Amino acid sequence: MKLLSTLTLATALLLPNTVFAKDVSGVQVADSVTLDSQVLPLNGAGVRSKFFMDLYVGSLYVPTALNSTAAVINAPIAVIRLNITSGMITSEKMRDAITEGFEHATADNTADIQPQIDTFMALFNQEIKAGDQFTLVANKSRGVTAYKNGQEQATIEGEMFRQALLKIWLGDQPAQNSLKEAMLGK
Repeated sequence: MKLLSTLTLATALLLPNTVFAKDVSGVQVADSVTLDSQVLPLNGAGVRSKFFMDLYVGSLYVPTALNSTAAVINAPIAVIRLNITSGMITSEKMRDAITEGFEHATADNTADIQPQIDTFMALFNQEIKAGDQFTLVANKSRGVTAYKNGQEQATIEGEMFRQALLKIWLGDQPAQNSLKEAMLGK
């Protein structure tokens, strides 16, 4: 059954999205994603920028509209999708940003989830280029399954890790406040 679920999820992530909710910084953001026959509508999407440069479009998909971090963390499933829009993002810069995100999300207390962080960081060892897409499926019962360009990379278990990952974009010290607000539909 798990294999069937994984195949269904992989198929849904690999198939081109034919219905788009909106254009965000030149990226056509899908109005929903389908996982295990469950349709998750777009909650919100925005741009991560730095020094006036757009780096990526982040989007959040959840079962029902949610407008708070606590609600997303308590949801049975949440999907964060990152569409890379800048060639300025390198693997090293992405790893640095994610490391900083985990530090902020855990108030500099990453020791308890360091093995999961190390596994997750390996996802960013290969070259990153404009047009790449990372999909992070945060499932309360299964952990976080990460995809790059529709290809499953890893599943990382652990509730503390799942919450910390979501807080990188939605926590008290998010990657960017305006991106957090946009993803929460505010």
